[in-house]
Amino acid sequence: MSAARAFFDTNVLLYLLSDDARADRAENLLAAGGVISVQVLNEFAAVASRKFKAPWPAIRESLQILSATLEVEPMTLDTHQRGVAIAERYQFNLYDGLILAAAQLAGCEVVYSEDMQAGLRIEGAPTILNPFRA
Repeated sequence: MSAARAFFDTNVLLYLLSDDARADRAENLLAAGGVISVQVLNEFAAVASRKFKAPWPAIRESLQILSATLEVEPMTLDTHQRGVAIAERYQFNLYDGLILAAAQLAGCEVVYSEDMQAGLRIEGAPTILNPFRA
């Protein structure tokens, strides 16, 4: 049986910048490959700069590595419209709706996220899993 096609939310990627024990789990998941979106790249850069105080050359290098090793789903009008519909229907914030829409458009079966409701599967979208839960 092959592994499910996975989409990574920004919060999973950010552990790569930390000394947290979850960094190893995130690294192992990412090594198997998967999908991110342009939104995830943008959020990663913003948080790395603001919260982690990472220098821009290091952020650019991280972004280059992420975009070279993972598939990147573009942000399109279709992504936006689907994301708004998901956010409205399921009472998610807009950015989580956009993550789910991008994962859906990329054909992913799983979204790894620490912030969204683990185990939830909304109609036509991947199942949300918290990769750090035992």
